Amino acid sequence: MKKYKDLKSLRPYLLLWSTQSLSSLGSAMTGYALILWLYRQNGSALETALLSVCSYAPYVLMSIFAGALSDRWNKKRTMLVCDLLAAVSTVAVLALLKGGLLVPWHIYLLNAVNGLMNTVQQPAGEVAATLLVPKEHYQRTSGLRSLSSSLNTILHPVIASALFAFFGMETVIAVDLITFLIAFVTLLCFISIPEAPGENDVPEGLLSSAKAGLAWLRVNPLILKLILFLAFINLVASAYSAALPAMLISRENGGETVLGLVNTAAGAASLLGGIIVTFLPAPKDRVRAVCLSLTVSMGTENFMLAFGRTPAVWCMGAVLGWLLIPLMNANMDVIFRSTIPAAMQGRVFSCRNTLQFFTIPLGYLLGGLLVDRAFEPLMASASPDSALALLFGQGKGSGAAALFAVLGAAGVIVCLVFYCLLKKYHWKEDGPM
Repeated sequence: MKKYKDLKSLRPYLLLWSTQSLSSLGSAMTGYALILWLYRQNGSALETALLSVCSYAPYVLMSIFAGALSDRWNKKRTMLVCDLLAAVSTVAVLALLKGGLLVPWHIYLLNAVNGLMNTVQQPAGEVAATLLVPKEHYQRTSGLRSLSSSLNTILHPVIASALFAFFGMETVIAVDLITFLIAFVTLLCFISIPEAPGENDVPEGLLSSAKAGLAWLRVNPLILKLILFLAFINLVASAYSAALPAMLISRENGGETVLGLVNTAAGAASLLGGIIVTFLPAPKDRVRAVCLSLTVSMGTENFMLAFGRTPAVWCMGAVLGWLLIPLMNANMDVIFRSTIPAAMQGRVFSCRNTLQFFTIPLGYLLGGLLVDRAFEPLMASASPDSALALLFGQGKGSGAAALFAVLGAAGVIVCLVFYCLLKKYHWKEDGPM
């Protein structure tokens, strides 16, 4: 009987989660297919990279204000309008494609519009989840979000590639629009999102609303320190992402297929971790769980990529590196949702997005520069019998391998430093102590 009541209480959230996850899969498929289409047209890696830049720039630049808007506006209407505008931009690309008029700047504009809509919608969706989920189910629903994110990571390249190869770009976009329609109608007709307590008491000015999120963080050091912790981790992780293709494609036992295998192993590990965390009991100390999860992740994958020589070792590193990430995300999610008042979550989550994610483009730039300008030249000049050659091998890709060793050490140091800063809080279910 209790399980039936639990399922009934989660029904609105499960509807929202499942349909929005389906729509996210469709959007990711279109984004991936657009990369394939653009690369096939021009063969330029720079032009395809600009797609990600256009998607990510609004998120970093506008997140701090998006949360203020989210707290001022009705959550359901905000999500519906953002979804609709993103879909309209996708229809515009389809029309341009059918008319033979599509050029790269059209796609950049589409990605920028979608990125902006996601920036506004994301904090509204975060608050909606808090309002729809009973507190005792925060960890379980966070595991479901990790599960859907992992499935998206695994499935969207496969499905998009198959549809693009056999049926063309138009079919991919059509599937995306169908998934949007399902999510839109479900949210519009079947889900009621209650107002957050104090939602109508948000300050009048947009700037003062954004400042309110920062002010809340200043007087809540646990949340601020956790955000800064993840900002440093994102710096290391994005440098890892920049260096991964350079190493795996260039290594003697590597190649594009091996890169795909390692990414698939990471996605599968995240999927398994999401399933596991959905059924795990709450840990005694969530702050410690966050720190230990990231320490294991940073201290395994980077070093196995650095010193490994075979795809099996690299795939095992990916599994160890990503298996505990859903556990970290789930505990972080519970801490945030249990600590931040619902009426403040849009503003605080958006401040978090700006502070936590601005290091990602810096990490990509840093990782690329270190591989090309520092570590690859260093390894090229190393003699075959040197310690560096023995540790990381020789030839192209060995410099990226050496960088992974540095990233592993940097990641573990960051985890240990922040563990010392955070351990005094000893998070319990009723808050920090």
